Amino acid sequence: MGNGIRNVPLLLAARGARAFADGLVSLVLPVYLRELGYGPVETGVVATATLTGSALLTLAIGFNAHRASGRALLMGASLLMIGTGLAFAGIEEIWPLLVVSFLGTLNPSSGDVSAFLPLEQAQLAYLTGPSERTRMFARYSFIGSMAAALGALAAVLPDLAVERIDASLKAACQGVFVLYALIGATVLFLYSRLPSVEADVSASTRTPLGPSRRTVLRLAGLFSIDSFGGGFVIQSLLALWLFERFGLSLAAAGSIFFWTGVLSAFSYFAAVRISERIGLVNTMVFTHLPANVCLLLVPFAPSLWIALALLFTRSALSQMDVPTRTSYVMSVVTPAERAAAASVTAVPRSLASAASPTLAGLLLAASGFGWPLVIGGSLKIAYDLLLLLMFRNVGAHDEHR
Repeated sequence: MGNGIRNVPLLLAARGARAFADGLVSLVLPVYLRELGYGPVETGVVATATLTGSALLTLAIGFNAHRASGRALLMGASLLMIGTGLAFAGIEEIWPLLVVSFLGTLNPSSGDVSAFLPLEQAQLAYLTGPSERTRMFARYSFIGSMAAALGALAAVLPDLAVERIDASLKAACQGVFVLYALIGATVLFLYSRLPSVEADVSASTRTPLGPSRRTVLRLAGLFSIDSFGGGFVIQSLLALWLFERFGLSLAAAGSIFFWTGVLSAFSYFAAVRISERIGLVNTMVFTHLPANVCLLLVPFAPSLWIALALLFTRSALSQMDVPTRTSYVMSVVTPAERAAAASVTAVPRSLASAASPTLAGLLLAASGFGWPLVIGGSLKIAYDLLLLLMFRNVGAHDEHR
């Protein structure tokens, strides 16, 4: 543990770099597709392809992580990230873009739904003890959210390129995807410096899922409801709705998502303190529920300022379940099951939400009201109530109450 903990900053740095790239591209993507002549439906289909591909890759990695070096798998995913950025910078036809979206690492969401996630979570769990696990995952999530917020703020770069060097908006967006590839190369370097920490786990006990299978599958089923609802309001589509409903510029949307990201980031530390008092499951539910009520009310807001107030309130509450959820999953399984458990519970965040963006795109094309936000908020409220009902008396093995 002592030698391994020194490698945690490498994981956190890689997480931050990836999150910055995701935050930037999630806002530039709908603008770039619009510049190529595509609308909400195509944007939704691209998002569906990215989430479906990420889910299948994440599931495959999770069930094979016990057989391979985590470092090698992370480096392989980094190579995919490089290829994804270069391909999006050079391809304009929708069908090849869909193939790249499915096979690559593009993330149209404000959260991390990539194949990197279960590998990083498993490595962090190996490096930290039960008493520090929730705090470490809060730090991990904080860095990710802050970096994603800065990435959203950097979405002004295409506009600046248009103003300062007289570039076309399409070319400026393509430059952003080149930057995405360069960040992938940086992440590749960081991962190459990691040791194979999985060697600490006995080879005789390394199996994908064993005694905790039933618990993990029940949690995965619940998370799939939350993920399906979340797919209606991924950041790319929420930005598109704000563009069309209130006529926001890319720079204004970037500023908005920067502040929502900041609010989410600082909420992680509050989640740690709250969980120490009322438990992990209660923290997940009683912060997530009011956030989803706010989401449901956004389309009914009569002005931009009221809509923003609801979105900011939602952001201050909605992500408190991220470190607590991850800590809870890691604590109800054995060390040998962690990579698979992280994968199986993370996959619904992309697979179950994969169909939602296409449906949301169709709804946005048919009506500007914001039905995707209403549907997404309602489904996520249902998830909160079911989680409380099914797991309120199922405490983590090492949870401090």
